[in-house]
Amino acid sequence: MILREDFDKQTINEKLQWHHEPAKWLIKNNQLHLYTDKETDFWQRTHYGFQADNGHFLYANIKGDFVLDSHIQCNYKNQYDQAGLMVRASDQCWVKTSVEYENDEPNKLGAVVTNHGYSDWSTQDVEDKFTSYKLRISRKGSCYKVSYFHENNASWVQMRMFQLFDQPEVQVGIYGCSPKENGFSADFNYLHINRLEE
Repeated sequence: MILREDFDKQTINEKLQWHHEPAKWLIKNNQLHLYTDKETDFWQRTHYGFQADNGHFLYANIKGDFVLDSHIQCNYKNQYDQAGLMVRASDQCWVKTSVEYENDEPNKLGAVVTNHGYSDWSTQDVEDKFTSYKLRISRKGSCYKVSYFHENNASWVQMRMFQLFDQPEVQVGIYGCSPKENGFSADFNYLHINRLEE
């Protein structure tokens, strides 16, 4: 075990730190409650043209191979609200995975992979009740794998395999953002980072 944070204390693990700390967050009932600020996002250039790097990200610096996972419960409010896992080498090189809320369309379970300052987004439609789920990112060398677990599944389901091309030490943790308005909150039941062989 590299880091085990079960949010069972009033303070977070000393190894964890914030990138763009939200105005409001708290630990209660063995959960981290994250309340996103409006106009926060992570995206680089592709298709939409804009660059955003101001989402909320609670992370630890990790070297070597690992498995990151968490259980997330979302209270969606506005289009594009999202919360999940993130691994980040720099603002030009990272991955995030989450369920993104849509108003009049199915929500999107997906992963955004950003290399050399350009993002891509792979998605699949999920039903509206897909608001409580587990996510996992594993790293072996420069190769990463994203998986999810939901009550509809009997086991972990692989979503994507990919490369991140950057330095060996990366920032690893949980994230949330609201590209439009505030009002969204996400509850994280734990943040676990294990060695790959565990």
